[in-house]
Amino acid sequence: MGDLDGAVGIIAGTLCGAAVGIEREWSGHARGPQARFAGVRTFTLLGGLAGIAGWLWTREYEVAAAVLLGGAAALIVAAYVAASRRNVEGTTEVAALVVLAVGLLAGANHLALASGITAVANLVLVEKSRLHGMVARLADTEITAGARFAVMAVVILPLLPSGPYGPFGGIRPRELWAFVLLFSGLSFAGYIARRVVGGQQGYAVAGLLGGLISSTSVTFTFAQLSRREPEAAQPLALGVAAASTLLFVRLLAGTVVLNPALAWALLPYLAPPCAVGAVVVGAGLLWLRRPSRAIAPPTNPLQFWASLQMALVFQIVLFGVVAVRQAWGDIGVLASGAVLGFADLDALTISMAKSAAAGVPARVAAQAIAIGVVSNTAFKAVVALVLGHAEFRRWAVASLAVLGVASALAIGLVP
Repeated sequence: MGDLDGAVGIIAGTLCGAAVGIEREWSGHARGPQARFAGVRTFTLLGGLAGIAGWLWTREYEVAAAVLLGGAAALIVAAYVAASRRNVEGTTEVAALVVLAVGLLAGANHLALASGITAVANLVLVEKSRLHGMVARLADTEITAGARFAVMAVVILPLLPSGPYGPFGGIRPRELWAFVLLFSGLSFAGYIARRVVGGQQGYAVAGLLGGLISSTSVTFTFAQLSRREPEAAQPLALGVAAASTLLFVRLLAGTVVLNPALAWALLPYLAPPCAVGAVVVGAGLLWLRRPSRAIAPPTNPLQFWASLQMALVFQIVLFGVVAVRQAWGDIGVLASGAVLGFADLDALTISMAKSAAAGVPARVAAQAIAIGVVSNTAFKAVVALVLGHAEFRRWAVASLAVLGVASALAIGLVP
């Protein structure tokens, strides 16, 4: 690395330190009787020092770089020991250690990484009150679910064997569990969003966020609720339309992760009905223009046994799709999409993503998912008809019919 690149890295490290120092000075942690050891000047110097250490390291002066970083780190530790005698709070000292790491990266010419870490660190520091408030609002359910997801992702996933085992493409435990984590994570994200927004925001928003969990579950819940609250039938029906609209986004997002090529093939089938759904929901919001009463928060979708059941369903579906294709070819794949759409669109999406990777044409796999969406929409319309109040049935079935027709037209018009 040349001297010019080294100078740029050192300057970048200095600026990163200055950015953190400005926040510490602005927030009041560098002044007053409870002041910590560093303000804008100290942080700027620490960033520059770390940048010099990074440059020295790239020039193979490792001992000099280590001495500089070690001395700065010792200063920070000594400052924490002194400050902790009156106030046990180490945010400023930890921020200083982050500045050392960022400066080292910048001095070694990893400028993008250093800048990104600095931006995230500053955001965490600035949003102190909001972060504390968000944590205070978390219930035991969210904490437990987060711990479960961590165990599922960090402990169970690495321990599972790769496979394959058995017939029809085999069982691949690690890959299968990764699929479970993907869709469980999407559902849990929707659950958290629903908890943060709250039921006071109206049935449309509740349905929209519920669509990240399951649009079919939203339809069941809102249809039953419409019988207990017939005066809210129209907002509840709008919530079903919102959940069914977000379903398109959920499916496309999952497909992008699983098989980007399939996502491109699927986009023409999902974009038109998604746009139509957005228009329907927007028009409904303008038509209603009235607040809705709160509804009960959703149940936590992240359950360990439910995840095992999901994995079992996914595997059965994968075997079924392979067997059907071997027996009836692409027509069988499309037929399986129609059947699976009634039961589990997530399983259908995963099976089509794997099938496309195994040789099924992306166009055929995308059509199977689109057909599954149509059958799922028809199933939700039946649920609304059977379980919902009369007013809810009219509005919900009408909106679902519009989405179903738009999806069917997309299948027919896309070459």
